[in-house]
Amino acid sequence: MTIKTNLSIKPEVKGFFDPATNTISYVVKDPGSDACAIVDSVMDIDYAAGRITYDHADAMITYVKEHGLKLEWLIETHVHADHLSAAPYIQRELGGKIGIGRNITVVQDTFGKIFNEGTEFQRDGSQFDRLFDDGDTYTVGTMDCVAMHTPGHTPACMTHVMGDAAFVGDTLFMPDGGSARADFPGGEAGQLYDSIQKVLALPDEMRLFMCHDYGPNGRDIKWETTVAEEKAHNIHVGSGKTRDEFIKFRTERDAQLDMPKLIIPSLQVNMRAGSLPEPDESGKRFLKVPVNGL
Repeated sequence: MTIKTNLSIKPEVKGFFDPATNTISYVVKDPGSDACAIVDSVMDIDYAAGRITYDHADAMITYVKEHGLKLEWLIETHVHADHLSAAPYIQRELGGKIGIGRNITVVQDTFGKIFNEGTEFQRDGSQFDRLFDDGDTYTVGTMDCVAMHTPGHTPACMTHVMGDAAFVGDTLFMPDGGSARADFPGGEAGQLYDSIQKVLALPDEMRLFMCHDYGPNGRDIKWETTVAEEKAHNIHVGSGKTRDEFIKFRTERDAQLDMPKLIIPSLQVNMRAGSLPEPDESGKRFLKVPVNGL
C-alpha cells in the first residue's frame, strides 16, 4: 500500500518527556487551525505504593489550554508495556476521541486470558472510540492523517502520519537506539523488519517521532529524526541490513532482555484504553499479578 503524504503540511509538535519511563508524549497541532492531537500520553504510577497521579498528563493539559487548542484525538500507537496511558483522564478534561489499531482485539484476547479477566472484560475494542485499519484516514482540524499498520513489536502497532510528521511508537528508535523488542506475545522479528521497511518507504524528508529514548552512550535524550537518517544510520536496520540478519540479531538480543518494570499494570490498564479495572464490592480497585509470569 502506498501512503499518500503531504510534506507541505508541517504540524507543530511539542514533546513531553517522562523520565520515569523514558516515554515521549506529543501534542500535535494542525498548522491550519487550533485543533490538535495527543499521542501516547502517560499516567504516573508509584507501583510499590499503588498510587496513581497525573503530573505528566496535567502538563499536557495545561499546554493545550494555555495555547488555546482544541483536542480532537488521543492516539495510542499501541498497547504499551512500559507505561500507563492517561487518555481517559485527559479526555475528561479536554474531550477528543481515543483511537488505536484494530488488532487491539488480539491483544485483549491474549492478555484477557493471561490476567483471567473473565467474560465481563470486553475483548472487542469497545473501550476505544475508534479502531484503525491499515490505511485508514482521519482529520485533525484541516490536516489529513493516515494510520499505517506496523506490527512486530505488538500486533496492534500503528504508525500515524500527520503531514510531514510520523509517530512510529515502538517500531523504531533513534538511529543509535535501533529498534524495539519483538518477543512479547503476538510480536515477531520478521514482521517488525517488514514494518520498519514500510516506515522507511516514506519520503526521506519525513520527520519521525519516537515513543521512547534511552540516551545511548550517555547522549542527551532525543526523539526526532528523519527517514533519511534512519535509512543511513539505524544500527539495527540501516545501511541495507537484510531481513535474515535482523531476525537473527533481534531474536538473540530479545532473549537477553528483562521484562519492563511496569508490564503488569501497563497491560491491564492499556488494554482498557487507559482505564483502571472495575472496583470490587467494597469500591477498591486491584491489579492482578500472574505468579507464573507472562
